[in-house]
Amino acid sequence: MAIENITVPDLGDATEVEVIELLVSVGQSVDINDSLLVLESEKAAMEIPAPIAGIVKSIAVNLGDQVTTGSEMMVLEVDVSATNENILDKKEDVPEEVDKKTNAETEQDDLVPFLGSEISLSMIEVPDLGTEDEVDVIEIHIGVGDNVAVDDPLITLESDKAAMEVPSPRAGEIVELIVSVGERVKKGSAIAKVKSEIAVTSEPDVASSLSNSENIEDGQTEPVSPESPPPPSIAPPSSNKVYAGPAVRKLARELGVNLTLISGTGARNRIIKEDIHDFVNSRINNPQGGALASRTMPAIDFGQFGEIEKVARTKLEKVTAVNMDRNWNSVPHVAQFNEADVTDLEAFREELKSEGERRGVKLTFMPFLLKACAKALKEYPQFNVSLHASGDYVIQKKYLHIGVAVATDAGLVVPVIRNVDQKSIWQLAEEVVELAEKASQRKLTLEEMQGACFTISSLGAIGGTGFIPIVNAPEVAILGVAKTEIKPVYIDGEFKPRKMLPLTLSYDHKVVNGVDGGMFATYLAKLLEDIRHLAL
Repeated sequence: MAIENITVPDLGDATEVEVIELLVSVGQSVDINDSLLVLESEKAAMEIPAPIAGIVKSIAVNLGDQVTTGSEMMVLEVDVSATNENILDKKEDVPEEVDKKTNAETEQDDLVPFLGSEISLSMIEVPDLGTEDEVDVIEIHIGVGDNVAVDDPLITLESDKAAMEVPSPRAGEIVELIVSVGERVKKGSAIAKVKSEIAVTSEPDVASSLSNSENIEDGQTEPVSPESPPPPSIAPPSSNKVYAGPAVRKLARELGVNLTLISGTGARNRIIKEDIHDFVNSRINNPQGGALASRTMPAIDFGQFGEIEKVARTKLEKVTAVNMDRNWNSVPHVAQFNEADVTDLEAFREELKSEGERRGVKLTFMPFLLKACAKALKEYPQFNVSLHASGDYVIQKKYLHIGVAVATDAGLVVPVIRNVDQKSIWQLAEEVVELAEKASQRKLTLEEMQGACFTISSLGAIGGTGFIPIVNAPEVAILGVAKTEIKPVYIDGEFKPRKMLPLTLSYDHKVVNGVDGGMFATYLAKLLEDIRHLAL
């Protein structure tokens, strides 16, 4: 039996997430992909599956804990007899003289590989900074004994133009920290020594292993340039001399905070994440705190009117509320209303019902809507952009990923269908159903909810004649779809019953003008009325 530490997997852009549910207990047996616990980020709740089978020996987290990528979750006792047997069979094939040499020379080597994996010790160096000048180490995010994941920030460097976080190129345990705050470093300078565990999937190269161990004992390390990360992006110099790292600036953008209003408490007055959270909290709690505080509703004792009950909101619900408030107040919304005659499209969809049953796919209206929106975004690329934080330019996207809003018991989530223009109606139908099921089961990953260019919010199954959706910034437009209604339409001198689909296009008037909004909505309705245009 072997002991395996189970850690939080890669969470994408999320920095810290909350443990909201534990699904296993000590002594319980789990299989691969059994759910261990539930984490909740600002975007969604997700179940974390077991990467291996085993018995839970201990649980390192509690409800309410904040964890990050690489945080220890629990310890499993794993039966590795099958794996060991395979490796032993391979080990017996090693020539006797090489085996003896290996045994003799690795007695004093700390890097003795164990069955199933081997330990690698390597040095992490400062990557290419785009300059040969030395820069200051102003912040260290790690310590000896810390476990880091790929892309976890190790240190923060500051040049005369900007500050940048240096990410870890590999996962492992920090065994030695080389740099200190205030030290000046340049490309190739050593940052830290990391111990990594590498799974053995084939017969190890004995000669290579010996060479590696000898180099490490001599205080040397192998060149790591092939594994080095790409050069960190250097932010343009700020005229206001704001010192903050990329992660802090991203948080400020998400919360709508002007960094020039904050006094940093980090090294050399550097703004850290805690400064932003303190600033936001002070604005909320201080009645004189400005626009954010001025929108705070006064507290009312509703108990004086009758019986009440306080129902706690989930983190997802609270974050959604903050995002909706920010988007509504920072995006000047314009709503363009239209109707699409989908009589022929609905008849065509009904004809495909039997083929859908044969394929095992439920063909809803959404795949056609996705395809039409992708076509419209290609025709009017000014809708497939995001406004840069500076407001000086827009980012034109060359891909077509579309989000579909899904209501769940935990709150609203928006899974993203990628490369809609490259997929068939049947492929889109399968993916829509799959993502909707994952959303209802809280199994969506953060990657599956990122990168949308445009969003569709459909209430057709619920009812209503129309609604105005809120733009999901940094996107610049969103489509609201209501329930199809049979209406009399004047065609060829007479009124005929037609199935009319209400559409509402909300867009950011900072980026999109009214003429383009009207043309986009009209073109989209035209595509839905005659889907033959989708093939043109």
